Amino acid sequence: MSGTIQSVLQENRKFDPPPSEGACFDSMQAYQALQDRFFDDMEGTWRELAHAHLSWRKPFTRVLNRDQAPFFRWFEDGELNVSENCLDRHVEAGLGKRTAIIWEGEPGEVRRISYEALLHDVCRAANAMREMGIEQGDRVVIYMPMVPEAAVAMLACSRIGATHSVVFGAFSAQALKERIEDAGAKLVITADGGYRRGAVHDLKSSVDEALKTGCACVRHVLVVKRGGNDIGWRQGRDIDWHEALKVQPDTCEPVSLSSEHPLFILYTSGSTGKPKGIVHSSGGFLLWARLTMQWTFDFRPKDDVFWCTADIGWITGHTYSVYGPLACGGTTLMYEGVPTYPDAGRLWKICAAHSVTVFYTAPTAIRALIKAGDEWPAKHDLSKLRILGTVGEPINPEAWIWYYTVIGGERCPIVDTWWQTETGGHMLSPLPFATPTKPGSATFPLPGIFAAVVDNEGKPVGKGEGGLLVITQPWPAMLRGIWGDPKRYEETYWHKFGNRYYFAGDGARCDEDGYFWIMGRVDDVLNVSGHRLGTMEVESALVSHELVAEAAIVGRPDDVKGEAIFAFVVLKGECDDPAALEAILRKHVSQEIGPIAKPDDIRFAGSLPKTRSGKIMRRLLRDIAAGREITQDISTLEDQKVIEQLQGQQ
Repeated sequence: MSGTIQSVLQENRKFDPPPSEGACFDSMQAYQALQDRFFDDMEGTWRELAHAHLSWRKPFTRVLNRDQAPFFRWFEDGELNVSENCLDRHVEAGLGKRTAIIWEGEPGEVRRISYEALLHDVCRAANAMREMGIEQGDRVVIYMPMVPEAAVAMLACSRIGATHSVVFGAFSAQALKERIEDAGAKLVITADGGYRRGAVHDLKSSVDEALKTGCACVRHVLVVKRGGNDIGWRQGRDIDWHEALKVQPDTCEPVSLSSEHPLFILYTSGSTGKPKGIVHSSGGFLLWARLTMQWTFDFRPKDDVFWCTADIGWITGHTYSVYGPLACGGTTLMYEGVPTYPDAGRLWKICAAHSVTVFYTAPTAIRALIKAGDEWPAKHDLSKLRILGTVGEPINPEAWIWYYTVIGGERCPIVDTWWQTETGGHMLSPLPFATPTKPGSATFPLPGIFAAVVDNEGKPVGKGEGGLLVITQPWPAMLRGIWGDPKRYEETYWHKFGNRYYFAGDGARCDEDGYFWIMGRVDDVLNVSGHRLGTMEVESALVSHELVAEAAIVGRPDDVKGEAIFAFVVLKGECDDPAALEAILRKHVSQEIGPIAKPDDIRFAGSLPKTRSGKIMRRLLRDIAAGREITQDISTLEDQKVIEQLQGQQ
């Protein structure tokens, strides 16, 4: 392995798991026993779990089809319905009065929705969609705030066999347009607006703008009236959600669908400019969502209140706000607003008010709340918490310790999870009452997951050495491809190792005890506050401004975000007011992509450091952005004075 990935983690503290009566896994021996079963009979073990944890309308006979690898197919001759698995079977089991969703809006209103009521709402929405002409196999884009209707829309799609694609509500009209057109969506479900930091954030206008210049595939826009803000209305195309649903019956027979039916498409950034439409199946995804809820969170549906703080626009919100908890028949909490509004105690206040027992959030949020001070969690009773989780990026050890001591009172195990949009669910994670944890390590692969750290040739590296993280065997929740682009799927995830391994794109090391440590991306994808952003997307947005000739984006280490966006910009002409232009360019990027993509730093330059062949030397830019001394050879640069100019601005 070359020296491109280096580990700086030297964490040796280890915390034994607390005992817990009735835990799903109560020892590492129990974990190892199941992992050994997978090793001895992988397909037989998956067969047993799939039969035990899902309701099948037509039982499958074949577990895994490898014939067209890496296009693997799981339980392909079986049929089921995801909505039925998440709702009907719990109601039929006598759990209809159990709370499915607790929702709190940013202004403070609260709704508690039972499984019976949720099923009725989903059926009404499904019937309304059918009346609009949505059929099995059609795509529906959901562009919503964190309101219960968003979950209803997802489940309604799955009930009638439509494939949903949720777009994060802070993305711009242009980003929304690109995703609508790529998916070929016939329907967009949105809201007039949603609350954020005390004000209504408009959503409908972005849909109108996206549809004004394209998206001919869209026939209707279904609008939830949430914010009460003034919106444009196009007769014949726009339909009021509440008016449409109230005239529909509250029953809708779920369709029987192949296990391989595409449940959803979720767009994620890549190292090239065009976002990738990650496709997930129905049966394999739902099985893993349910199993990981039980394994990673020791989820107990009768007693737990589970809160995953992620927006449904991201995979975490799909798997662990909606499908996972509901497939288990438990209670999931949804919150509309931001963690620090109206003050830094909002998350802890919600935990106390709703007796949250399992809390799952991003290290970015944890770092921001650490800065706010310990007095905020101290104001609230957090004694009901029993498990804490982290997601989106590796958590630095000191933030882990704060989370463990201040929030968990040194009694709650922390599950530091590693996974991706592409994996569908957790891949590496402690088991809360079995795994001794090391702050900052995702510990071990979950049962059924076979992971390794290899060099560029695919050979295992030594203990403690940095390498590339790969998954060596397929798993049910793996992505089924990139929407409309099978070649890109193979090239992105499989080509590097000749279709032998799934390459995650992350660097990692495995220490002497076998613990995995994730060391970050090895491509040009940034991890900003747990959200992946392609550098090319941001560069393209900057260059689309009339004053910008060229741009290069790199990540800069940031205590709160994990990575901050650092832009090096070459202008077409002179700039009299750099500060004013910085503000203009930030606003421009926000309009093109969304606020999450705004550069934190912009540095103007006469040119960028390039090799004589024209390749930008991004390693040099990363060093400059981080304020590090440049020690690498720069003799291949076309103009070495560029480095002096850029360093002179520090």
